[in-house]
Amino acid sequence: MITVVGWDGVELPARAADRLHEAELVVGPAAILGRLRIDGRAADDGDVLQALDGHLEPGRGPAVVVAEGDPGFFGVVRALRARGLQPDVLPATSLITRAFACAGLNWEDALVVAPTGPAQLGRVVNACRAHPKVALLVAPGVGPAEIARELAPTTPRALIVCEDLGGPDQRVTHSRMGEATTRPWKDPDVVLVIDPLHRPGQPGWVAGAQPGPREWALPSATGLPAEARAFILAKLGPRLGDLVWDVGAGEGQIAVECARMGAAVVAVERDESACARLRTNVLAHGVKVALTRGQAPPALEPLPDPDAVFVGGGGTDVVVACAARRPRALVCALSTVEQVAAVLDLLREHGYRGEGTLIQASGLTLNADGSHRLTARDPVFVVHAGPVHAA
Repeated sequence: MITVVGWDGVELPARAADRLHEAELVVGPAAILGRLRIDGRAADDGDVLQALDGHLEPGRGPAVVVAEGDPGFFGVVRALRARGLQPDVLPATSLITRAFACAGLNWEDALVVAPTGPAQLGRVVNACRAHPKVALLVAPGVGPAEIARELAPTTPRALIVCEDLGGPDQRVTHSRMGEATTRPWKDPDVVLVIDPLHRPGQPGWVAGAQPGPREWALPSATGLPAEARAFILAKLGPRLGDLVWDVGAGEGQIAVECARMGAAVVAVERDESACARLRTNVLAHGVKVALTRGQAPPALEPLPDPDAVFVGGGGTDVVVACAARRPRALVCALSTVEQVAAVLDLLREHGYRGEGTLIQASGLTLNADGSHRLTARDPVFVVHAGPVHAA
């Protein structure tokens, strides 16, 4: 039998203490075994299965795996179950629960992210850009300094860094982003990334990231027709953890739609009056969009690499500059078929495989006599492309 015991820095309950006393083998992180004064085999989550391998034969006595907090919350229980094992789990208070309690914050509306290493830093940062309250379970290469460095200066956030939660050196620090990048941190457990300007709405029925929008391709009297925007959004595929560029954003129709779907968004627009309308549109829909006012391609240079790009304005030099950043999806709205051929050729030269589609719709208009007629809307040529991956 395998029992997984969670520990949160306080005295173990009697049932957990009994399992440890009866165990033939105890496995867990060296720091926890040392604090509990248990003679066991030191192993972190990734090494637990290896430590248990020789103990899974029939006839062996009970084993206990000691873990931090609630081991069913991004913990070792997942790995054991994936191996076909069915452990008995005795959880303690999770690190996330303790972090929000120490900060005096509710957390039913928080997004919890648990990266395994620096390869996921970009997606974690994008989640922090898009969501006003994020709890990060710290991993190697993904901690307070890295998060603050990537978020600054376009996304101001307050950081609450929790170190050694439940231990003798517990420390909870409210940090500015500049301070977080230079201050020495001692093994932080959790970082809470909070938008200080966010005002929570009514309590919802689901914890964490909220459900997607009720509708998309919202009605609009200006800009791209709804049918074209629906197609563009389908090809961009915006989602939580993505960063989307809307280049030549105009009043931000695409930018707002992508933000409503959970993506982090940067809108690039050079016209001052269009920027003002974009800000109004963003506020009206209660989403987060970072606005960069300037002329592309130069305005694109300081921006973080995107996952998807929509080019709604600009010349072929803008398309080339966007392709050079290697997004997984690149979508352009064009007005003539000649532009389509030129853009497709350029994308092919830069390692993309693309297609062109004509979006043309007609709306029903009510006549004075009660009959209906079709009214054609302006056609839109859409080029959508993705990088050609080597076989």
